[in-house]
Amino acid sequence: MAHRTARLNEYGRLLLATRVIAEGWTVPTAARAQGVSRATGYKWVRRYRDEGLPGLADRSSRPHASPTRTPPAEADRILEARLGLRWGPDRLGPLLGVPPSTVAAVLRRAGAPRLADIDRPTGLPVRRYEACHPGALVHQDHKKLGRIPDGGGHRVLGRSTLARSGKPPVGYDHFEVVVDDRSRRAVVVAVPDETGPSAAAALELALRAFAGDGLEVERVLTDNGLAYRSNAYRAALGGRRHSRTRPYRPQTNGKAERFIGTLVREWAYACPYASNDERLAALPGFVDFYNRVRPHTALGGLSPADVVNNVHADHI
Repeated sequence: MAHRTARLNEYGRLLLATRVIAEGWTVPTAARAQGVSRATGYKWVRRYRDEGLPGLADRSSRPHASPTRTPPAEADRILEARLGLRWGPDRLGPLLGVPPSTVAAVLRRAGAPRLADIDRPTGLPVRRYEACHPGALVHQDHKKLGRIPDGGGHRVLGRSTLARSGKPPVGYDHFEVVVDDRSRRAVVVAVPDETGPSAAAALELALRAFAGDGLEVERVLTDNGLAYRSNAYRAALGGRRHSRTRPYRPQTNGKAERFIGTLVREWAYACPYASNDERLAALPGFVDFYNRVRPHTALGGLSPADVVNNVHADHI
């Protein structure tokens, strides 16, 4: 297809060729009338004489021969290594002794899927899913973060032994995160440990927070941790359906994992904190910002608050 500022489309080329062949115009005159060069005029007239109407169609700019193209045997070797190792061009290139750009070109021509689109252990396409409406499914997971000593950690003082000398270990903070599958509405609860009562108390707080937004939670998805198999957690579910991920498949709970990654990058390690209390004090503000203001790429640039409502038909 001709580009949007092209002087000639297929109809213009036909007009040019008709004026020359049927009406007796000279090629320079016909080309000047349509604002193109004589060389362009001669090209389209010649193609119309040789091929008729099909000759006026756009053609691929790919050359007829590519003598420097990667030989088929070498391309097969690259594809075999990609299938076996599931590495990207930057790692396969040095291993195979070819430029990474060559590896990338071979993979692109073969239609090989991106590594981000496949499950690394199996090599199969990633099965992505999304609940039909807010509240249909929520994800829960646990995150443990090292506390910041008073005066700041290594991000403030550096990693030298001298800067850390004399400071006793300060332990860990524990958090339970609960994320709605459809809207990504998130609740973060600071808990004392990784036990079942802590997970159950966090779930109860999250359920009340979701109910305040009009979300009736129907199902909860967790991993197979002991806390989520406890009697206390079962009681907190209140009869709601409880699903668990398959062993060694954290991808199934990926929305919680992704939110934890965002939490770590944009809150926990977003800036140097002078103390652990200072970081904890910043948590509610970040969670509120995430839920009400921060645009989410999976939601088309909307925030979770823009998607949260209880009108199920809007999300089917």
